[in-house]
Amino acid sequence: MTIPATDRPTAAVEHAVPTARRVSHWMRIHGLAASTLVVLVCCAFGPAVSYDFVNWDDPWYVINNPLIKSWSPAHVFKIATQPAIRNFAPLTLFSLLVDHTVWGMWPGGYHLTNLVWHSITCVLVYHLVSRLSGDAAVGWLTAALFAIHPVQVESVVWVSSRKGVMSGTFILGSLLCWLQPQRTERQEGLGLLLFVLALLSKAIAVMVPPIVLAYDLLVRRQPLATAVPRQVIPGCLALLLVLLTSAAQTTMTGGVRGHLDLNGLELAAVDSIILWRYLGMLIMPRHLSVMYDPPIRDIALAASVALVSWGVVVLILSRLVRRFPLVVFGCATFFLLLLPVLNLFPLTTLMNDRYLYLPCIPMFAIAAGLLRKVGSRLAESIERPAIPKPYTVALRLAVAGLIIGPYLTTSIAYSPVWRNGLSLWTHACRETPRLAVTRIQLANTLRQLDRTPEAVAVLRRTLIDCQPDDIDRRRIAQKLQDWTADAEIRPTQNSIGQQVPADIPPST
Repeated sequence: MTIPATDRPTAAVEHAVPTARRVSHWMRIHGLAASTLVVLVCCAFGPAVSYDFVNWDDPWYVINNPLIKSWSPAHVFKIATQPAIRNFAPLTLFSLLVDHTVWGMWPGGYHLTNLVWHSITCVLVYHLVSRLSGDAAVGWLTAALFAIHPVQVESVVWVSSRKGVMSGTFILGSLLCWLQPQRTERQEGLGLLLFVLALLSKAIAVMVPPIVLAYDLLVRRQPLATAVPRQVIPGCLALLLVLLTSAAQTTMTGGVRGHLDLNGLELAAVDSIILWRYLGMLIMPRHLSVMYDPPIRDIALAASVALVSWGVVVLILSRLVRRFPLVVFGCATFFLLLLPVLNLFPLTTLMNDRYLYLPCIPMFAIAAGLLRKVGSRLAESIERPAIPKPYTVALRLAVAGLIIGPYLTTSIAYSPVWRNGLSLWTHACRETPRLAVTRIQLANTLRQLDRTPEAVAVLRRTLIDCQPDDIDRRRIAQKLQDWTADAEIRPTQNSIGQQVPADIPPST
């Protein structure tokens, strides 16, 4: 029987049916695992829905940003075409515009959106690592660690870190399309689209083409002449974004600046130490903070040890590339994802937790794969009767709980630091007492709470304890002049009722 033309399925419908079936089939098999990841995200970061904005980029991205408060053609055009807040991230700003349309200025709505993006990314991590490793257990453990690890607190519960979380979602989507033994034209096209969306969310996506190139060379073992041409178009798009953002990133206000006068060799020495610190933070996340103060002077011995150690790591990886190409690819991905946030570029923050949002994935995957291998070897070496499947599942869940539990509890304990500006900067001053910027931000917060005398006292101690540079000294002097005069004519009020510790530890 001939089907009338009006009743025939269109090409789009014909294509959508198998896609829908694939998604449905995947959810039947992996739906429970994906759901547990979302539950873990809610357990670790759900309380963030009750948090406020913080005075660290949130005023520029949200609170005082007129572009996200109206869908006027002028605002939409500026969002789409102009760098904002030292970044060209129009898709991120559009998401904030949607948030403002839905939530107004309720901070919980913006935090909820971050949780949704992070949950989606966790599921994509599970899917990608499961497929690359051929082991769903490795994929789930990797995604679970990614979901709740304490270094993710900054990325997930800080509204202004939306760009990193959104970009991560699209980066994982593009890698799912491109990290294939054989890529179809549809996968190439969809991967390119997701890559563009990632670029429009955050510039970190420029490292996707090198990651795919590394996969083609190390895992697919393609010749260089075949692998490189595939990355010409993505590489050109990445270069275009770099050119769009490079001018905006040269602004040196805010953050720290003591390292900006170091030469290339000195910066490489600092970075070699920071890279080891990043790995240490993934294993034992202690003393986390919004900002860090790693040493940049008199570090010759520590830098020499770090550089030699990295040289040994590279030598070992070069010997393992034939037997364990995925391990070498994972290590290469870790370095590539961190490359843009190392101090080869004039960044005003030496290191941040949010820089580890995606680089932690290959490290967690390698660790999960190693644990899986060790567990399998132990099981093979022990003679025992067959254990019923329910008991095996319970045992695996118990082991996973022992691994994930400490990180989850640490995240739950650390997350409230970000509940408002006062808690954030009070904690930062305790963790990095020698950084002038943390003291200045605490003073700004106290000033906003109408606690001007306390703000003035913090700034005066900053001049004594922190040895601020000339830019910060001028900022502090201007604030002291303005605030001292104002404090003489306005009584101190604290209608919000937040508390600040009676004292801040001196830098000594």
